[in-house]
Amino acid sequence: MVRDSLGVAVATGTYGLSFGAVGVASGLSLAQTCALSLVMFTGASQFALAGVLGSGGTALAGALTALLLGTRNALYGLRMAPLLGYRGWRRYAAAHVLIDESTAMGATRPTRELARTGFVTTGATIFVLWNLSTLLGALAGGRLGDPRDLGLDAAVGAAFLALLWPRLTTPALRATAALAAVVAAGAVTVTPAGVPVLVAAGVAVLVGALSR
Repeated sequence: MVRDSLGVAVATGTYGLSFGAVGVASGLSLAQTCALSLVMFTGASQFALAGVLGSGGTALAGALTALLLGTRNALYGLRMAPLLGYRGWRRYAAAHVLIDESTAMGATRPTRELARTGFVTTGATIFVLWNLSTLLGALAGGRLGDPRDLGLDAAVGAAFLALLWPRLTTPALRATAALAAVVAAGAVTVTPAGVPVLVAAGVAVLVGALSR
């Protein structure tokens, strides 16, 4: 189980290289890029915030987009809190590494001890590797000159699509994503930067509510 957790952690943690480069390409400083990985530590939200800022959006629009994408972590917490049974400072520490991968490696275990082992091993290893690789990616990205000359301004969209695509596992999810993309594309010409992402998220929420 520990070997599986470490395998997932290494594969995920090194992806921070991409965020480090994307953060710098979006106009964030080295310190700001690294601070996001330390404090926010949820990949989709980090890429979304960098993407909004890089396209000229306001900090508020970027923060709202990141917050919206991060709401799924609260749902993970409802599942994992009683399973892990942490109290005090351990509960806060666990909340900080409550991400897709650590939840997946902890939620399927038959006992609390095994759930804690899978969750902590995965979450802590990804946290360390993600932050180290973010630093390396930001350092490399900062030495490349104007990111637009190398096409790095398109890296945010590509990285975000890479995060989204594996989750589109059913026809309904794929149709929802397509509809949200069409609505967002239409909103690009009439709304400020960052708002189309929020509009697309609103479409997904509306479809989910109606389908229920």
